[in-house]
Amino acid sequence: MRNWRWRRDLCARARFRRMRRAAIGVVLLLSAGAFISFGQPGVQPRWAIQYQYRDLERSLTINDIAFPSKSRGIACGYSADRDGKERPLVLVTSDGGEHWAETAVRETGVSLNFIDDSTGWMVTDRGIWSTVESGRAWKKLNAPTGMQRVWFVTKVHGFAVGAKKRAFETTDGGETWTLLPIIHELQGDPAYTAFGEIAFRGENGMITGWSTPPVGGATGKEPLRDASGVQVPQLTIILETRDGGKTWTKTEASLFGQITRISLPAEGPALGLIEFLHVFEYPSEVYGINLHNGHSERVFRQKDRAITSVKIFAADSAYLAGYETAIPYHPTPVPGKLKVLTSADLTNWDEMQVDYRAVAHRATFAGPDREHQWIGTDTGTILHLVTQ
Repeated sequence: MRNWRWRRDLCARARFRRMRRAAIGVVLLLSAGAFISFGQPGVQPRWAIQYQYRDLERSLTINDIAFPSKSRGIACGYSADRDGKERPLVLVTSDGGEHWAETAVRETGVSLNFIDDSTGWMVTDRGIWSTVESGRAWKKLNAPTGMQRVWFVTKVHGFAVGAKKRAFETTDGGETWTLLPIIHELQGDPAYTAFGEIAFRGENGMITGWSTPPVGGATGKEPLRDASGVQVPQLTIILETRDGGKTWTKTEASLFGQITRISLPAEGPALGLIEFLHVFEYPSEVYGINLHNGHSERVFRQKDRAITSVKIFAADSAYLAGYETAIPYHPTPVPGKLKVLTSADLTNWDEMQVDYRAVAHRATFAGPDREHQWIGTDTGTILHLVTQ
């Protein structure tokens, strides 16, 4: 009897040990699965605030941001006190945005273009500056004023575009600038015609602009509107090159809105952003552009999403950034919640998780690849894409 009870207890203990090992195995398996899922690309990435301007007596406006690599970052703009007095500044980081340092500059940066970790250019309200020290020191070039953007394809060969229907080329690093000959073929009064965007992908390049002549006492700085205040079409200008800027072709058309941003990926379609700056049914529209045949089609528009920046790395990796607006859309002085959307097919767009504190009127993408991205806002905030 005792032997039978002993064998029964032994079997029970053995079963318990097997059950406990099985239970531990299940827990470990589930834990491993959770760990693997979190570390895999399938984990939902999110946009986390990495930098916020902390001076309670001043506000910061970031006009542009660049990350030529995953460690080096530069942002330009200005801070303003409560009386509205502005102070130009540049922010720089060498550790992927973990720490930012302010660099004093003499002119307010409007836009940035970097060709590598250290060499870049900054367009200001009064000229163009260059740096070979990742934005820590700047040298003013002998360049035209009134420019909005520059794009250098090499350290000495670049282009600058801006107001008064001007687009220039330099082949000596910015010492001398020559007006592109095609400018003389374009319509539009120079007083009311401007170029606001330029982008290159290899030998392919694109410049966009618009002409807004005054109507009914308008200044020419605003989109055309009829007597009821509704926006009407204006002249849109697109210049394209397929040989690195040696020759250019033009397209002129009457369109609503302004083409304010272009993103040309290493391969696949490009993205173009049209913004409607006054009362309109939609605040913006995004178009996919086939660079081989020039065909374009609308890929996104939403009445309560005002898009201000686009970025595409490939056909399966596109991003939009902007802010939430009221319906019907009308510009207001109060910034809206920052919104970021992503798509893998340029048809279906998913909203990404964004820190609830982030608000903006304008947001700008920066980053060398899809795994390393940042957003700078005109409210003095820099966000980083977190994937784990």
